[in-house]
Amino acid sequence: MKYLCRPLFRCTLLVLAMCCFTALQAQGIDVSKYQGTIDWKKVAKSKKVKFVYIRATEGTSIKDPNYKSNIDSARKAGILVGSYHVYSSKTSAYTQFANFKSVVVKKKQDLIPVLDIEGHHSGRLDMARVNKLLQLMEKEYGVKPMIYTSEKVYHEHFSGKKYLAYHIFIANYKGTPTTRYTLWQHSMTGRISGIKGDVDLSKFHKKHSLYDILLPKHRKKKEPAADTTATKSDTTKRDTARATSNK
Repeated sequence: MKYLCRPLFRCTLLVLAMCCFTALQAQGIDVSKYQGTIDWKKVAKSKKVKFVYIRATEGTSIKDPNYKSNIDSARKAGILVGSYHVYSSKTSAYTQFANFKSVVVKKKQDLIPVLDIEGHHSGRLDMARVNKLLQLMEKEYGVKPMIYTSEKVYHEHFSGKKYLAYHIFIANYKGTPTTRYTLWQHSMTGRISGIKGDVDLSKFHKKHSLYDILLPKHRKKKEPAADTTATKSDTTKRDTARATSNK
């Protein structure tokens, strides 16, 4: 009997270890009205969530009814917040941006905004419209938005050099993305204290961190890097010397 218990005991330990690992990886979540009323104090107390992206708008006229309460309560609980807009192929970039701007207050944002382009847009994106919407969001919030999408849509539309300056947020629930990415939405069935039911979980690529998606006003708070003034000065002197010698 004890020999049967040992494998069972080991199996139990493995399951517990995997659960703990999953919990540790839950660095971020994204929410909308579909999560219902959220107890943000409990979410913050769980210490599993470092940041949250909150659905603000979709298309030209849809506004998430829980957006204001979610962002205000999450900020009050001490969680870093950002907002996302769900792209529509039916309306113009200008009207979609106007909808987003009417809801998303700049001073209440900690994270760069996100343009959510769902997988069903595969093969039929109007890139002129997408690019204009990205430009409008950047002009308003002072930073390039992050692009959330599937790997298929990424390969079709965003893998070129033109988009290298954008952070990419990839949704893939089957395995590690094969594309470049800053954030990976790895689960849509996560469980977090304070949220009833499932919630999307996200984590960073090993080369990225929370600092990369902070708005510039928060990035300034990071400890300054090592002083490179002397190096730059030396480089300037060398360049000047070369230029003089070439005259």
